[in-house]
Amino acid sequence: MADEAKKLSLFGRIGHFFDGVKAEYSKIIFPNQEELRKQSVAVVITSLFIGLLIFLLDFIMKYLLGFVL
Repeated sequence: MADEAKKLSLFGRIGHFFDGVKAEYSKIIFPNQEELRKQSVAVVITSLFIGLLIFLLDFIMKYLLGFVL
């Protein structure tokens, strides 16, 4: 396949590239509205949880370093 692409002219190679892009694009499965909503809620909840966890760890380390310094 790589040999075939080398034998094509510039426009032939560009056309071959876009044929590949079109083929790969057709393989994409887009989520429906319900799946998108569920995944978005999961991302927001996970982000808030991780943010809270980082805040608590930072607060605890700051408090403990107050004794050392």
